[in-house]
Amino acid sequence: MVLRRWFSRFLFVCLCGAALVPAAAQMLQPPEVAARAYWLVDLSSGQVLASKNPDLAVDPASLTKLMTAYLVFDALRAQRISLTQTLPVSERAWRMPGSRMFIDPRMQVPVEDLIKGMIVQSGNDATVALAEGVAGSVERFVEKMNQQARALGMSASSFQNPEGLSAPGHSTTVRDLATLATRLMQDFPQFMHYYAIQRYRFPGTPEANDRNRNLLLFRDPNVDGLKTGHTNAAGFCLVATARRQVPALGAGAQGQRRLLSVLVGAASENARANESQKLLNWGFSAFDAVRLSAPGVPLATPSVWKGRSAVVRLGHPQGVVVTVPAGESTRLRTEIVRPDPLIAPFARGQVVGSLRVSLGSGVPVAEVPLQVLEAVPESGVFGRAWDALRLWIQ
Repeated sequence: MVLRRWFSRFLFVCLCGAALVPAAAQMLQPPEVAARAYWLVDLSSGQVLASKNPDLAVDPASLTKLMTAYLVFDALRAQRISLTQTLPVSERAWRMPGSRMFIDPRMQVPVEDLIKGMIVQSGNDATVALAEGVAGSVERFVEKMNQQARALGMSASSFQNPEGLSAPGHSTTVRDLATLATRLMQDFPQFMHYYAIQRYRFPGTPEANDRNRNLLLFRDPNVDGLKTGHTNAAGFCLVATARRQVPALGAGAQGQRRLLSVLVGAASENARANESQKLLNWGFSAFDAVRLSAPGVPLATPSVWKGRSAVVRLGHPQGVVVTVPAGESTRLRTEIVRPDPLIAPFARGQVVGSLRVSLGSGVPVAEVPLQVLEAVPESGVFGRAWDALRLWIQ
């Protein structure tokens, strides 16, 4: 009869001594951070390093403009608008309170300049002009914002405007903001350079209004984005990202480790920068990023039944990176959990089992789904019949 071991495990372990430190999320204590809520994630591995009140409903202030930018970038990618296209400045845009680019209805402003005005100067006037240019009206644009939030899995977010002024029902969480910022960087890398601009102003507007509100861009050369925000209800807020070259990850782009911090409710402009810097510095120093496999390289090649190939290559297209407490990289245990027997067909990208990573003490660090790297079609009639017989005998 067939012996079905649907979650049989095989283990490969690399040990260089006994680990005494539990997993990061359970053991490493983040620094004291003076903020209402925050979230720190290592984007190299996708692991959350620290958080405070991650699901607390908060006023997003101008962090709202990250969603506005997502829709603007999507319209650019779909060629519904272009960077050189000029947009009119409506009376509504001109009269927007709060941070401004200082454009007026006499102007026709290129989309690229409006993007810079929205990001660098946090211009509410530029933001409304973009919303009207993309969707025809602010109201229709807000509908698109909420549709996109649902599509991204931002289940705790509700937007009432594109610029972020406080309004009833206009709220989100730091968890949702981290999801939005991560997807913004992943989906539109070609536009991320706008977030690193330190100074910008549109011709004819005040020279004193040219400075990016993100103070970390002037303090830390590793920081290259993203967005500030402030209202009385929100306090001072900052979504910041920084990348550093990490020898353990190898040379080139794959050697860059990137962290993302989301912080809301700080006491001042300087405090939000200081507290965000504190989080980023701690994330880089308290943890190491370890590459367990290169992109496209299989972590396992188990046998396959009834397939045109004798084995299936399991791994991850982008490779596998995990984040562990500093100094623990040589004490990792890795375990592959998968169904057994494996019976073809298998499509490329299909998830078949997972890689579980833990410290030497057995405390879990991460679980990564394993994908089929090369499709394995079914074999012919005779091949399938032969393997069926062999399975029956086994």
